[in-house]
Amino acid sequence: MKIVKQIELIERLDRLIHLQATGAPDELAYRLEISKTKLYRIIHLMRALNAPIEYDCAIQSFVYEEAVGFKFGFYVRSLEKEETYVSVSAGL
Repeated sequence: MKIVKQIELIERLDRLIHLQATGAPDELAYRLEISKTKLYRIIHLMRALNAPIEYDCAIQSFVYEEAVGFKFGFYVRSLEKEETYVSVSAGL
């Protein structure tokens, strides 16, 4: 379940970025128990998913340039009337 581990890592990194408590890249990689190369791969992946991540030298932390949130997983939502109709008719 490699993808699950990556998602967990992204979620952990996201929390640290929101707290502006990542520290320098070397420190962060050590804290996350990954290599610095893997850290930069994860950050690159997050940027590819539109995360506005930057490094702030003044506070020595990765930060988000805009307010964003990360959510991955399934959730229950109510169906719209049209979706219900399509689902029912598709099953006939």
